[in-house]
Amino acid sequence: MKKTRPLTLYILIAMVLGVAVGYGCHETVADKQVSADIAAHVSIVTDVFLRLIKMIISLLVFSTLTVGIAHMGDGRAAGRIGVKAMAWFVIASLTSLSLGMILSNVMQLGAHLNLPLPPVDAATGLKTSAFTLKDFVVHLVPKSPIEAMANNEILQVLVFSLFFGGALGALGQSAAGLTAVVDQLAQVMLRITGVIMKLAPLAVFAAMTSVITTNGLGILVTFAKFMGGFYLGLVCLWLLMILGGSLFIGKRVLRLLVLIREPFLLAFSTASSEAAYPKLLLALDQFGVQRKISSFVLPMGYSFNLDGSMMYCTFAVLFITQAYGIDLALSTQITMLLLLMLTSKGMAGVPRASLVVIAATLNQFHIPEAGLLLLMGIDQFLDMGRSATNAVGNAIATAVVANWEDALETSPQQVAPVAAQVG
Repeated sequence: MKKTRPLTLYILIAMVLGVAVGYGCHETVADKQVSADIAAHVSIVTDVFLRLIKMIISLLVFSTLTVGIAHMGDGRAAGRIGVKAMAWFVIASLTSLSLGMILSNVMQLGAHLNLPLPPVDAATGLKTSAFTLKDFVVHLVPKSPIEAMANNEILQVLVFSLFFGGALGALGQSAAGLTAVVDQLAQVMLRITGVIMKLAPLAVFAAMTSVITTNGLGILVTFAKFMGGFYLGLVCLWLLMILGGSLFIGKRVLRLLVLIREPFLLAFSTASSEAAYPKLLLALDQFGVQRKISSFVLPMGYSFNLDGSMMYCTFAVLFITQAYGIDLALSTQITMLLLLMLTSKGMAGVPRASLVVIAATLNQFHIPEAGLLLLMGIDQFLDMGRSATNAVGNAIATAVVANWEDALETSPQQVAPVAAQVG
C-alpha cells in the first residue's frame, strides 16, 4: 500500500498540470494548426505508454488466465464461473442501458440545443458494417492464437486460453512443468508491468495537455449540459454498482474502491480501460480475490461488461434524436436498448468503438448519423468517464463472482506480496 500511494498522487498532480499547460498553450497559440501540431507531439508520450500496455496485455491475459484455469483442474468449475460472470454482466448491462434511457428521457439533453445541426447527409467516416451478430460470433474464435495476440484481440486470447488452460488441467501432473513455465511467464509480465507503470504520470500529463491544447476549455462550456447530464448518469450508475456489490460483499466494497483508485485514475486520464487492466488485476489480488477468478472474470468483463460505454450509447443516441426533433416511441426505445445490448459486445479492442456502435444503431433506426458530428469534439472528455466506469464495474463484478465461488480471502495480507512486485 505504501508504494501505491505516491503513484496515485503523481497521477493527480499530472492531471492538474496537464490541464494548466494545455490551457496555456491553447490560449497563447492562436493558430489552430500550430496547436494541433503541439498536441500531436505532446501526445507521443501517451501513445508510447499505451503501446507499452498493448505490448504486454495479451501475454498477461494468456499467462494468468491459463494458469488459473489449469489450477481449477475441473472444466466444470470454469463453466460454472463463466455462467455466474455472464449472469452478472447481463444484469449490469441492462441496468446501465435502462438507466441511460430513463435519464435521457427525463433530462432531454438534446432538446433546445441552440446549435447549428449538421446536414442529415453529412458523413462521419465511421465504418458500421463490422457490428453484426454473425461477425461477432465468428470473430470469437481465433484463426491463430499468435495472430490473436499480435492484434491484441483479448476476447480471442481468452477463448484460446480457456482451451489451453483446460488441457493443462486435464493432463494434471504430467503437464506440471509446462504449467510452471506459464506461471513464470505471468510473473515476468507482472514485473514488466511495474516498470511500465512508472511512466503513467508522464502519460497522464501528456494526455491532458494534448486534449486541452486542441479543444480548449470553451468546448466544455458549449456542451456543459450534455456532459453534466452524462456524468450525473455515471455517478448514479456507480452508486448502483456499489449498492449491488455491497449486497454480496458487504462494506468491503468500500475497501475495493480504495484499492482501485490508481487504475481508476489511469483509465480516466488516458481514456483507456486497457491501460488500467494490469493494475486492476493487482488491486484485486490485494483485495483478496484468488487469481484463478480474477484472471478469468476480468478479461471476460473487458469484452462483455462495458457499463460506462453502454450508458454512453443510450445517452448519445437519444441526444441525437432529441436534437433533430425525432420522437421515438417507448417500444422503439426498448427495441433499441436490446439492440445495443447485443452490438455493444463487439466493442472490445475496436478504436472509437462506442461511436461505431452508435452510428450503426442510428442507421438501423433511420436517425441521421450526422448527429454524431455534434459529439465528436467532446468524445475524448466523455471517453474518460466511460473508461473509468468500465474499470469500476469490472472490479466489482470480479469481486462478487469470487465471493460466490468462496474464492475471496478475508485477509488481504495473504495475497499482498503478489501485488507488491509491481508496486
